[in-house]
Amino acid sequence: MPALLIALSAVPVIAGIVRVVGLAGGAEITPENARFFAAPVPAVLHIFSVSVWCVLGAFQFSSGLRRRSPGWHRAAGRVLVPLGLAAALSGLWLTRTYPPADHDGPLLHAIRLVVGSAMALFICLGFVAIRRRDIAGHRAWMVRGYALGLGAGTQVLTHVPWLLFGGIRDELSRAIAMGAGWAINLAVAEWILRRPRREAARQES
Repeated sequence: MPALLIALSAVPVIAGIVRVVGLAGGAEITPENARFFAAPVPAVLHIFSVSVWCVLGAFQFSSGLRRRSPGWHRAAGRVLVPLGLAAALSGLWLTRTYPPADHDGPLLHAIRLVVGSAMALFICLGFVAIRRRDIAGHRAWMVRGYALGLGAGTQVLTHVPWLLFGGIRDELSRAIAMGAGWAINLAVAEWILRRPRREAARQES
């Protein structure tokens, strides 16, 4: 599971590193990247926090590692909670303050606000749950938060038709491609969370 999750996050993480290197190295300013040069700190914070969230968070899904090193799981969680909140809140900041890119319209703007707010809420609920020793609730909320944070990885796949067929590139198709990445991840997260209940129900029947 960790290997699959890291592979899914590889493209956006690499793209983020390239973006940071470009900002640090004085890359040529173009209409596409001018907004990042105008206010680089929120972008760098978002790239760093979401990259660590995706890669380090992937290892939280290793049941063997959790059994062998419960202390590591807790220590990683203490790092991931603030980083996850930083990723969500910086994403909201970018959405509200950065000029939109080509084909980014009001619908995608609204979706991003909902997703960023939901991710922050899920992480907070997961933190509250573990403080109450509610392990199941903690796992459920953190899995949902991780799924939203990993959205950029799935969006690489949902953008394939958008990139291949220039005739469909408009604000609606862009919003659908972006929203589908987050929706797919949430659907898979819910499937994972409900699977033990389905297996228990089959064993009882």
